[in-house]
Amino acid sequence: MSDTKKKTDAAGLLTRLVRNQIFIPLAALLLLVIVNLIAGPSFFKISLGTNNAGNMILSGYPITILDFGSELAILAIGMTLVTAASGGQDISVGAAMAIAGSVILRVLCGNAGSHPETMQAPIIVAFLIGCVVAMLFGAFNGILVAYFHIQPMVATLILYTAGRSIAAWINNNELPIISEPEFGYFGGFIPGIPIPTPIFIAAACMIVMALVLKFTTLGLYTQSVGINEKSARLNGLNPTFIKFLSFVILGLCVAVAGFIKVSRLSTINYSVIAKDIEMDAILAVALGGNALSGGKFSMVASILGAYVIQFLTQTLYRFKVSSDALPAYKAVVVIVLVVASAPTVREKLSSMWKSRKAHTKEVG
Repeated sequence: MSDTKKKTDAAGLLTRLVRNQIFIPLAALLLLVIVNLIAGPSFFKISLGTNNAGNMILSGYPITILDFGSELAILAIGMTLVTAASGGQDISVGAAMAIAGSVILRVLCGNAGSHPETMQAPIIVAFLIGCVVAMLFGAFNGILVAYFHIQPMVATLILYTAGRSIAAWINNNELPIISEPEFGYFGGFIPGIPIPTPIFIAAACMIVMALVLKFTTLGLYTQSVGINEKSARLNGLNPTFIKFLSFVILGLCVAVAGFIKVSRLSTINYSVIAKDIEMDAILAVALGGNALSGGKFSMVASILGAYVIQFLTQTLYRFKVSSDALPAYKAVVVIVLVVASAPTVREKLSSMWKSRKAHTKEVG
């Protein structure tokens, strides 16, 4: 094989790799790995120790990334569908998580006050009620977007503004505390299992969504509506219902993430719980190479993007960046992604790449 042929094949392989949607989060992941390896390989050390309860647990930055990235990955599932179907984003997921978590704690406390000695209802009942409430609020957002044709960010601004006040009102502005250790298992560790429970919950959500996308037409219909709503309607689809359904599914994801969050703490702080997580969820979708204007999406890329965001967060913590400064660094990533995904920039880069390939062929 000639050198020219080898170069052509290599260039073709590189082109296919770069065009693959999962390339962006993989490249970002590789960059973070390299940075942390240069700073010191101790970042990737995983150790086996014991927690305060005397149970064996795994600890280390990689475990923390998988653990705390689980909530974001679950939210990214629903946010991807909303973005693909509506061409917009839900900025109320943090406030909705506060509502779902507050509802769950309210059910568990029952009429025994905010500090019950025992849970007043089964955890599964509290969780299911939290799911119903979160899905109702998701349906509220979906109605505004799908039926009243309000831009998603504007529609969800209502819940973004009022959600945390609603969460506080549910528990009479008190901070409920669940002291029974069983409730903390879902946001921490199950005795005898050294891996954090949220990792298993996130994996279950991914499996369920993968099965839904594989054995139903949800993914196809969502992409069709996002690409061309009028064409989808002419082909017999109901864009209004599909948009509405995407917000309801996001509501369910919010409930699961909210359940994990309050289980971690066994209480809730209405003003700071899940603060700015909506930005991370949107960033995960963008980092996954999904167009924020809607249409075709990759759920795998979005989920990987969520863990990359958590990886970035832990890296910044490692370099002693304060939590207050984190949004500024993430905003830079948002700017880069938005600019890189702009049609004008993509057309320019494509034109430059074609010119370079033509020049290479002429030289060859």
